[in-house]
Amino acid sequence: MTQSAFSLSYGDNGIGWLKIDVANDKMNTLQAAFADQVSAVFMELSTHTDLKGLVVYSGKSDNFIAGADIRMLAECKTAAEAEALAIKGQQLFTALEDLPVHVVAAIHGPCLGGGLELALACHSRICTDDDITRLGLPEVQLGLLPGSGGTQRLPRLIGVAHGLELMLTGKQVRAKQALQKGLVDQVVPQSILLQAAEQVALTAKPIRTHSFQDWAMTGNAFGRSVVFDQAAKKAQQKARGCYPAIDAILDTVKYGLEKGVEAGLEQEAKVFGDLVMTAESRALRSIFFATTAMKKELGADAKPNPITRIAVLGGGLMGGGIAYVSAIKAGYAVRIKDITNDGIQHALAYNYAILNQQRQRHIIRKSQLQQQMLRITGSTDYRGMAHADVVIEAVFEDIALKQQMVQEVEANTSEHTIFATNTSSIPIHQIAVNAQRPQNIVGLHYFSPVEKMPLVEVIPHATTSATTIATVVALAKKQGKTPIVVADKAGFYVNRILAPYMNEAAQILLAGEPIEHIDTALLNFGFPVGPITLLDEVGVDIGAKISPILVTELGERFAPPALFDVLQQDGRKGRKSGKGFYLYNTNNKEVDKSIYTVLGVEPQQQLTEVDIAIRCTLMMLNEAARCLHEGVIKSARDGDIGAIFGIGFPPFLGGPFRYMDHLGIDLVVDMMRQYSDSYGDRFAPCDYLVKMAQAEQRFY
Repeated sequence: MTQSAFSLSYGDNGIGWLKIDVANDKMNTLQAAFADQVSAVFMELSTHTDLKGLVVYSGKSDNFIAGADIRMLAECKTAAEAEALAIKGQQLFTALEDLPVHVVAAIHGPCLGGGLELALACHSRICTDDDITRLGLPEVQLGLLPGSGGTQRLPRLIGVAHGLELMLTGKQVRAKQALQKGLVDQVVPQSILLQAAEQVALTAKPIRTHSFQDWAMTGNAFGRSVVFDQAAKKAQQKARGCYPAIDAILDTVKYGLEKGVEAGLEQEAKVFGDLVMTAESRALRSIFFATTAMKKELGADAKPNPITRIAVLGGGLMGGGIAYVSAIKAGYAVRIKDITNDGIQHALAYNYAILNQQRQRHIIRKSQLQQQMLRITGSTDYRGMAHADVVIEAVFEDIALKQQMVQEVEANTSEHTIFATNTSSIPIHQIAVNAQRPQNIVGLHYFSPVEKMPLVEVIPHATTSATTIATVVALAKKQGKTPIVVADKAGFYVNRILAPYMNEAAQILLAGEPIEHIDTALLNFGFPVGPITLLDEVGVDIGAKISPILVTELGERFAPPALFDVLQQDGRKGRKSGKGFYLYNTNNKEVDKSIYTVLGVEPQQQLTEVDIAIRCTLMMLNEAARCLHEGVIKSARDGDIGAIFGIGFPPFLGGPFRYMDHLGIDLVVDMMRQYSDSYGDRFAPCDYLVKMAQAEQRFY
């Protein structure tokens, strides 16, 4: 017989204790199979006529309930089956809410999704002040809405505006924020959580009116419309209509406001079932499963070496960011080396600015800021680096300089020290060519800004040891990154698929399409920034350095249009130089019209947004397929995660490979051939895709 995840015990004072502890799992998650177990709990509670209150708490040491187990959604073949799951959850939580005694949720650690919906069904909520305690409804990130009463209970508890903000963004709030919003009633130290919950449970059960009156302006239709219109406008600024769950959440909350709770719950379950069946939700759930699986992977068949000290070479933008994720996120002692004190000060100031912003938002205290800054030190020589476990090089993209760094690091550190180079395009074996300990050399390619971008590429060369690979994979995870191991070929994976995408955008620009039209086309397709804006952000000079390497190693299809040289001669490196495609001395984002004269272009909109988006994206898809065929990436899954986390490929499409599966490989090949006829051989589908189409194959 399966052990129940729910167990009851009773105190002498009439308080019942409902412990949630899912057997053999580190995290508590809600599963469909628990319905009978919860029903048995309610049945038992009904026999205790002397019950005065109930405390719901977790048997886990570091989490309350992390959400519902979304694996059960994959088993749903129809919207009706998914709707039935939602109805079952709603019924159980309504039964909890209807208990005649005061029910209190005692929350420590993550309380997310279905876990928060359960807590919302309780009459009071108390959480710990611990940093790991986070509350939220992240279903929108899976293309769903809260399906167990969350769309109705949350707005009624904390107000429509705050409720919509949490549901439409999926963001998690800490204890102090939860208290300010009214999401919890008390915040206490973990040591007295259960004691505090018990005291509250002994008080009279609060009366719920299920009314929006106090904060939703029930009698004010104009006020209500403003709240919903503003929420929709803010949500769609980034989503641009690509995520059906956003409108679904807005409509369901509004429906419940107008029709009442019961009608709102009925609508919530129906819409939940419909969303589960959408391609967008399937794609977003695939990302969740992929990243969950990758957390358990070592990257190589070896155990990672322990790490206590990190050194960073270079105090620039990348070096400062790498120092931050190593010291603040991972908690290591970090030594920064730069050729000047100014470089070190820049890196320290960079870290201080990030931490001070957190202090101003009351996420950390001043004492914590000071303590964390003490983990980072600097030097203009190699003093203090002799015992570094990993040295991460973040100097200029110059092969001779990087080879020099290898020699200096090997001369000043131990034989076990790993040298990780943050090159964006130079093959690692070329950097390691003169190394005395090539087994310790590996690529560790971060993306800018390092503290925000979730991906890192781990690039072993032919003689990198398995231990080195496993160690830097473990390091990347501690830094809060999702690492993918890729082959040592020019451009690796992310920049290799990005380059033809960017080149095509440049071709379209030189053909006369307005800059803002190109950027808007790709924004509406689902990318977080347009390609021209991205070129300004990355830097025209960086693109100019990478392109020759890709052309030399991979061929003329990577040859960029005559753009980079012209722009550099005009001093246009992008945002860093204050001069690029856009103006940087104005409050509003505006195209620098003089760029058209520099390029000899007369802007005139001729192509549709769809045509622009397809042209750029097809180039990326073709190169992604080549990378998989050549073994640059180990799997389509890694390729999808790399594209989404590295360059913002639209998550709702699931990544390049899931997107090609969704379209059909035969259709992708046909489109490439059509564009090849119109625009040139660069669009010709690679042999791998052609053979897949002929064999009616899929990537998944």
